[in-house]
Amino acid sequence: MDINEYRKQAKKAVDEIADYYESIPSRPVLADVSPGYLRPLLPDAAPFEGESMDAITADLQSKILPGITHWAHPGFMAFFACTASHPANIAEMWSNAFNGAHFNWICSPAVTELETVVLDWLAKALALPECFLSGGPTHGGGVLHGSASEAIVTVMVAARDRYLAQATAHLPEGEDKEEQTWRHRSRLVALGSAGAHSSTKKAAQVLGVRFDTVPVDEESGYAMTGEALAAKLAQLRGKGLEPFYLTATFGSTDVCAVDDFVGIAATLAADNNNNKSNSNGTTTTTSNGDTAAAAAAAAAAPRGEVWVHVDGAFAGSALLLPEYQHLTPPFASFHSFNFNPHKWLLTTFDCSAVWVRSRADLITALSIKPAYLRNEFSDSDLVTDYRDWQIPLGRRFRSLKLWFVLRSYGIAGLRAHVARGIRLGQSLDDKLAARPDLFTLFTRARFALVSFRVVGADEQERNARTETLYETLNASGKVYLTSTVVNGKFAIRVSTSTAAVREEHVQATFDLIVKETEALLAKVKNTQ
Repeated sequence: MDINEYRKQAKKAVDEIADYYESIPSRPVLADVSPGYLRPLLPDAAPFEGESMDAITADLQSKILPGITHWAHPGFMAFFACTASHPANIAEMWSNAFNGAHFNWICSPAVTELETVVLDWLAKALALPECFLSGGPTHGGGVLHGSASEAIVTVMVAARDRYLAQATAHLPEGEDKEEQTWRHRSRLVALGSAGAHSSTKKAAQVLGVRFDTVPVDEESGYAMTGEALAAKLAQLRGKGLEPFYLTATFGSTDVCAVDDFVGIAATLAADNNNNKSNSNGTTTTTSNGDTAAAAAAAAAAPRGEVWVHVDGAFAGSALLLPEYQHLTPPFASFHSFNFNPHKWLLTTFDCSAVWVRSRADLITALSIKPAYLRNEFSDSDLVTDYRDWQIPLGRRFRSLKLWFVLRSYGIAGLRAHVARGIRLGQSLDDKLAARPDLFTLFTRARFALVSFRVVGADEQERNARTETLYETLNASGKVYLTSTVVNGKFAIRVSTSTAAVREEHVQATFDLIVKETEALLAKVKNTQ
């Protein structure tokens, strides 16, 4: 394909994509295909000779598009949406045109420097503490990763290495220090609340450390409290284990719960003070495997600080709104924070923003400098090399689409977008609450998430009826919802953050829910 053909085909593709966007509301939300549908439609091997773009795009329309679930559909109210926008799409075209690995500053200076600037813009817009700014007092800063899962495994690596360095700082370099490092390493535990995203557990699996959860309950709104955290820390240390990392949640996946950041910060501040006062600078080992002795030895030994990461993957976007910014001051006591602009901030996937209080923690854990990556600028320490802030070497020009979105919408436009999603969630919440004969709200609307259940005589009946309704609604092709189970209770989740959702779609969804619930309860009554 020469440049003239590229111009022709690219313009044609833009028109076809625009047509696709306009057609989305008239399509079923979910792909109506069976597993394995695609293989029989495609050849067994790649073509030996190249084919025309017309032939390729024809197959895209006839074979690929039927297998696409339409995340931009106004009936897509599952998971948390991946919102996009035309400015972000245009930026992706430019990013693809620049096509590079961008691991060092010299690879494309603008790629590195725009990322630093844009993440400072965003940190200020979210009212994050000053320690997370690139020029802040603790030498922190932001970086763009592909997902919150990637962010969590990355900061957990930094947390592990920081903890081990602190726990063995009193020892001179040598064999004994190495032995003690491995001894501590075998006791490490990563923590998250029972409502934390599964990415924390997966990160612990990747690192080869234990994972445990801090219980949550209905009384606390399924949020992790400082008291529950303190009890879990004491329990683990009583077994001779060493908690080194905690994921706190700003908007849990299940029900958008917000953890008690003030209580968590206070608990860990007290924990750190106790550690300093109780540590005697020596380590004691046991050879008989006695659990009590091991626990006593672990308690007496110096230990590192528990790293706290705040995961705001979805709800973090709500921090753009002044009414939520009172929640961020405790973050100054924590070590890192992430949220995903690709979820609610009109920025195409993938784009996860991560901030750390101290960039040195990431760089110390992740920097490797082979000769082939060295250059005068990196060696001068005057530039940022984001390869040292992540696990992969290569990286995309993600900041460009974020820059396009921030400039196209402005903070005011993005606030309006996020506020509309919250308002629509509250609208659905109010409608469901007005029908206590049919529904119970699992929790009241939080951000743009509503969770509810069908009424029933007992827990088992409520679970069964709610699950039946859930399956019926998704089978309709008009909406796509997801479910959750919290403390044995099955609930339906409805997310109103999709960019295309308006009040008429919320009303239509509510009407469908009522219709199918009434039919379900009538059927149950007739069979009794």
